[in-house]
Parts: sequence; structure tokens; C-alpha cells
Amino acid sequence: MEIIESGPDGYDHYVRPISGQRAVKEYRCPGCNQVIFARTPHVVVWPADDYGGGSLVAERRHWHTGCWRRRKNISTGKKR
Repeated sequence: MEIIESGPDGYDHYVRPISGQRAVKEYRCPGCNQVIFARTPHVVVWPADDYGGGSLVAERRHWHTGCWRRRKNISTGKKR
């Protein structure tokens, strides 16, 4: 289940936790530019104005949970 969080830049984002059991691929975290290895719990984040479809699906990003918590600025290209 996802929640909505607002970033300090004025964007709202859906944030969905991914358990280690469900993390079956490797991703690159945009917060630290390091690999999120398979089996590593993390979060998937995407703009709140796109739920499950539409043009912003490509905006979904996998973040280390700690990197997402420490984020200072998120750029999705859309402002409210």
C-alpha cells in the first residue's frame, strides 16, 4: 500500500515500500546513484498525479529507503 508524501520542492509523490522478498531485480537509486541489489527492501516513488497508468509511469523510481528519507529535492518535471 502506498502513501502520499510531499517533498520540500512542492511535489506530491506516491511512496510504496517494497519488501526484500518482492525485490527481484536490481535498480539504480537516484538519491545516491548506487545499485539497489535484488532482495533489498526499498521504496518505489512516482508523481501523485499518476496512479497506475498514463504518461508518468516512466517517472517511477526505486530509491533506497534511507535515501528517500534524506532527499532534499526531487525533480519530476511537473509542479502543482
